[in-house]
Amino acid sequence: MAYLSRPEGTEPQDFHLSRRMLGGLMFAGYTLAAGPLRADPIKTDTNGLFAQAVEIPSHGVKLPGYLAMPADAKKRPVVVVVSEIFGLHEYIRDVCRRLAHQGYVAIAPDFFARAGNPAALTMQQMQEIQKIVATATDKQVMGDIDAALDFLASKPKLGQAHADFADMSRVGVTGFCWGGGVVWMAMAEVKRIKTGVAWYGRLSGPPADKRVEDRKYPLELVAQIHGPVLGLYAGLDKGIPQTDVQAMRDALKAKGDKVSELVTYGDAQHGFHADYRAATYNQKDAEDGWKRLGAWFKAHL
Repeated sequence: MAYLSRPEGTEPQDFHLSRRMLGGLMFAGYTLAAGPLRADPIKTDTNGLFAQAVEIPSHGVKLPGYLAMPADAKKRPVVVVVSEIFGLHEYIRDVCRRLAHQGYVAIAPDFFARAGNPAALTMQQMQEIQKIVATATDKQVMGDIDAALDFLASKPKLGQAHADFADMSRVGVTGFCWGGGVVWMAMAEVKRIKTGVAWYGRLSGPPADKRVEDRKYPLELVAQIHGPVLGLYAGLDKGIPQTDVQAMRDALKAKGDKVSELVTYGDAQHGFHADYRAATYNQKDAEDGWKRLGAWFKAHL
């Protein structure tokens, strides 16, 4: 499933930060495999939050995950956060904290944990990362999302958190790159999810004879999409053509969906929201996309 990712800037000369800065970022949990790193990625505090690692029972394994929510959360809407191919690293945990500060219960499962930890690998090991990602089949990923929702619905005892911290009737999903594609699939396959925000998620699959698993892709499942989706796309994306974005707009319109929206940022590259990645981060478009996400979840959750 390497075709679901477009990691940028993975040449040795791109690593122009000092050894001290790189060491600090690695210690903080950012992945070097993502390309040239910024020295000042966004860091969201935990003031007023409950935020910690959790274990999610999923089909016979204890799947690592990260949970963040207001410390006094009671019946708050839920957002599942789906990572890029780099897995559950600090950027994804920070996204959870940002959502928690907006009042959501945000949970990020580690979908790749059964096969390895791509966040611990370097740019020289990109093929290994792709092998790990390829093990996360659509069936497994959708099952893990269901398991994460079951975990929240079970009212787990989490410190001083209120037993009814999550409102399971209001569930959304957001994801980035590989995770953006998962958002579209979840909106077709996980009925408990009401709405989604997909950041530069692939819409079409490879030719049938080159698919590594027997599955369909978002443009093939438009009829099954059961709730409104906000898609945030990059005009300069090398992996997701604007013809696909327009095809999804047209398909949603044809099925009578008057709510879903696909936005294209003309001067942005794939990964424009990834604030730890110097090669692709676009602050203006990332901030606009985040405002749209906030308004979208407020309206639909």
